[in-house]
Amino acid sequence: MNTRDVHEALPPALRQAVDDFGLHLARVDNRSVHTVRAYVGDVVSLLDHAAQRGCSSPGDLDLGVLRGWLAQRMSGGAARTSQARRAAAARTFTAWAHRSGLCAADVGAQLASPRAHRDLPSVLRADQAADLVVTATDPHGVRDRAVLELLYATGVRVSELCGLDRTDVDEARRVVRVLGKGNKERAVPYGVPAQRALDDWLRDGRPTLAHAGSGDALFLGARGGRLQPTVVRRIVDAAARAAGLPHTSPHDLRHSAATHLLDGGADLRAVQELLGHASLSSTQIYTHVSTERLRAAFDQAHPRA
Repeated sequence: MNTRDVHEALPPALRQAVDDFGLHLARVDNRSVHTVRAYVGDVVSLLDHAAQRGCSSPGDLDLGVLRGWLAQRMSGGAARTSQARRAAAARTFTAWAHRSGLCAADVGAQLASPRAHRDLPSVLRADQAADLVVTATDPHGVRDRAVLELLYATGVRVSELCGLDRTDVDEARRVVRVLGKGNKERAVPYGVPAQRALDDWLRDGRPTLAHAGSGDALFLGARGGRLQPTVVRRIVDAAARAAGLPHTSPHDLRHSAATHLLDGGADLRAVQELLGHASLSSTQIYTHVSTERLRAAFDQAHPRA
């Protein structure tokens, strides 16, 4: 059965609980649509498992039920990353249920989860990032250069870039106002090359594509509407191929910006703030990237390597 059918088959108290939990995630916690969908799907699966073991309300849940559900998922070949997300969803649900008075205790507080394996991100060298920038002079090329320069200069997410309006750019201070995850706003500086590219785009490129329906969007697509993430991904990939680089995504430019900042001596917490990471642990992976580069340089150059 799909998630909807499983949801409808839940006992009434469990079905109501997961519905209220989803509303809380969206309206109170301000989680993204993707996160809400993933967490609700996981909790529906958990409650279905619980119902099959005699639970009819959230108060019937215990640590054994939660562990049994994770074990069942693992036996089905679930990836460690999926298991980590499921455990997080279960803990979030039981914590909410306890606060809401549906459970006498937060039974998920002691639920452990496998540490998700994290591959080191793909990072360009500084010279490769420079080669990625296009120099075409047609309206699309001017836009693409501004997109690439701003992605690399700020390390913003592709969705954040596409959501920018012209009023979000403070040219005097060379700062862009970004609305990130959870509608959290942050100010991110950018450098002179990005400013020049933006100036060219706003002066020579944007007016040729803009029309009455363009609104205040900073970057426009071929038909004058707000630039979409899929188009930005194509822009980055095409620029990488033109520069003779391996497949590169906007997120790879974000990784590269973070790594180059740390390589240049930036403070880890400053980089965390620039990237809009809620947790410092998300930023610390870039210190591992820098260490890997140092290790490679040592192995190549040191006589005692």
